[in-house]
Parts: sequence; structure tokens; C-alpha cells
Amino acid sequence: MAERIPLVIDTDPGIDDALAILLALASPEVDLRLVTTVHGNVELAQTSENALRVLHLAGRSDVPVAAGARGPLVHPQPRRAGHVHGAEGLGGVALPPSPAPLDPRPAVVALAELLTSSPVPVTVAAIGPLTNLALLQAVFPEAAQRIGRLVVMGGSAARGGNITAAAEFNVWSDPEAAAVVLGGTVPTVLVGLDVTLATVLTPDDIAGFSGSGPTGATAAAMLQQYLDHARTAYGVPGVVVHDALALAEAVAPGTLGLVRRDVVVDTGLGAGRGQTLVDRRAVSTSPTAVDVAETVDAGAVTEFLVTRLATLDD
Repeated sequence: MAERIPLVIDTDPGIDDALAILLALASPEVDLRLVTTVHGNVELAQTSENALRVLHLAGRSDVPVAAGARGPLVHPQPRRAGHVHGAEGLGGVALPPSPAPLDPRPAVVALAELLTSSPVPVTVAAIGPLTNLALLQAVFPEAAQRIGRLVVMGGSAARGGNITAAAEFNVWSDPEAAAVVLGGTVPTVLVGLDVTLATVLTPDDIAGFSGSGPTGATAAAMLQQYLDHARTAYGVPGVVVHDALALAEAVAPGTLGLVRRDVVVDTGLGAGRGQTLVDRRAVSTSPTAVDVAETVDAGAVTEFLVTRLATLDD
């Protein structure tokens, strides 16, 4: 087997974030070295606590969790997503507290130290607002350039938004940070609504790992609230796996069909704020271009997710 790729997850758990963390732990291709937390679906203190508890659920309290930005770079964003994820972010499921404390380092420091000390490139999966990654580029630019691959869940090339008519939630939560990150030269993949909305875990899929043991059963229980939201918001009979799809591409490159595009983020204060403007007229050769996910084999991906998540209790 090839050497495992070091992985960092930057996240705001969140039901689908929790599923993504569990997928990473079930994937032998990667070695989850660090989880950094950020404001987003719920407040920072809760996203950090949720990350600790999800890792403990999977028996991996050894993975450090470092807390990051508690708000956006420029404009305060008081709106959260408790109506989607539940007041505490995990669909109303109360996970046991972790015996592990938070890492005392700020997230950007922990991430910079890991990047500079790693002898091999590190993959970073950013599945929440991009504030921590923008701060890393500003404060530790040399460390940021050591990211081997940055996989971002966010934005939309052609389908509009899910929090406004124009904007996807993660980018909308901190457009200025997204503009910094997506305008940089770190090799970046953008996994947006164009592919995530096509990738749905049905109740039968969820049953495929819910009976595998206590971890699978708990993951399935967290998804129940998400089922109700998906029916109402998207009209689909299952769970849209936004963050887990980005993790699938992080652990198994080539899962998604990527096209290199120029991407600009609307940082204005009008109706388009947070929109990812993807130039689909031509393939880009710019050093700041982004590999945009444009196609997905939804059936193959859902099978991959179910198969992996079913191994959590092995």
C-alpha cells in the first residue's frame, strides 16, 4: 500500500461535517493529523466541542482539535444554520463528551506547524467558511504554500445558491476569506453545489451503515434531521452530502470530474454577495485558476460512502 497522505480537516460541524470526519477516519488512504474548527453552522465553541465528540465517537480522541476564527474577516455574520443542523449542530443527537481537551494552539498556528514540519505534502479539506485558510495565507504564507492540495466545499458554478439566490453557505459566511483563498496559488479543488446537490444518500443507503455498529448507528441518527431538511429545501428523498463529497475527492482524487476555471468571489454588499463567479467559457491556464468540480458519478460516490462508513465499527 502507498504511503498514507497526511490530512487536515478545517470544519464547522454540522451534520455533514461530522459525516465527512467519519469518512476520513474510515479511509486508509489518508492519515488524519489535525482538525481545525471555524465559525459557521453553529458558534465556534460548539463546532469545536462537536469535532472533539465526533472523533471520540470513532475512538480517535488522539487526533488534535484546534479552535480557529470565531467570526468572518470583515463583516459580522450573525446568521447560523441551527435550523438545518439542530441547535447544537449534530441533529439533536447527544454524543458523549471527549476526554481530550482542545489543542492550546490557535488553529492557524497548529496548521502552520504541521505543514512546515511534514516531510511530504499535506492535503487540507476545508469544509466550512474559509476564514482560517485566509488567515493562514496572511500570517504564514510560506506554510500555506506547502499545502499539497486544498479541497474546498463551497460555491456554485451554475446552480445559484442555497443560502441566498446567489450564494452557497460556506462562501457566503465569509466572502472576503473565500476571495483570498480562491485567488491564491495553492492547488485548489472547488466542490460546489453543482455536484453536491446531485449526490444524495437515500434512506436505504443510510440503512447500509446504520446496522454496522454503534458508530454507524449514531451517524445514521444524526442524519435523520438532515433528511427532513433535504425534503423541504431541495425536494430530494435523502441526504445531500455536501462535505462528505468533498472528503471523498480529498481521499480519492479523481472521484469528481474537474475542469480548471477562473473563479471570482463577489465581496460586494448587494444581492450577489458571496456568489462564486466561475468563468466557464474556457479552460484556464492562469496560476490562480481553480479545479472546479463539474461532474460526478453519484451512484459510485454513494456506494463509496456507504461502504466506507460501514467499516467504522470493524
